[in-house]
Amino acid sequence: MPELVTDATNNQLTYQVIGAAMAVHNQLGPGFKEEVYEKALWVELNQRGIAAERQVQISVEHCGENVGVFYLDVLAENTVVIEVKAFSHQLTNDELAQVINYLKASGLPVGLLFNFGRRALQYHRVFPPKSPGNIQRIGRDNAHRSDIETNHE
Repeated sequence: MPELVTDATNNQLTYQVIGAAMAVHNQLGPGFKEEVYEKALWVELNQRGIAAERQVQISVEHCGENVGVFYLDVLAENTVVIEVKAFSHQLTNDELAQVINYLKASGLPVGLLFNFGRRALQYHRVFPPKSPGNIQRIGRDNAHRSDIETNHE
C-alpha cells in the first residue's frame, strides 16, 4: 500500500482548515459570491485560533524587478495558501494551476483550493512542483497528479 502524502504541516493545519471550510459550507451552503465565503472562512479560522490573513500580496520578481503581483485569498499561519471559489461547476486544472502559481511565487509549502458553490464542498490539497520551471495555466489533460491531492464529491 502506498504511503499517505503528508504536507509541511504534517497534515494537522490543513485538516483544521478543511474542517473550518466544511463548517462554513454547512452553515452557508452554496449560492453566495466568492467574497462571502472568503470572509466567512477567515472569520471561522480566527475563531478557531488559526491565524489567518485575507488578500495577502505576493510579488514576483525577475532580475530585481517586480514583474507581477498575486493576491492570496487567505493565508493561514503564514504556511497554507487558501484559494476560494464559488462555482456551480466542478473545479478545473486552471484553478489548480492558479494555486500552483501562488505556491511557486510565495515559496510556501502547501495550498488548499476550495469550491463552495456546489452542493458538497469540493477541495484539493496542492503542493508546489518538485522541479523548477515555468508554471502556467494548464489544460485538463496535462496536470501532474503528483502535484495535487483530490477529494471528489
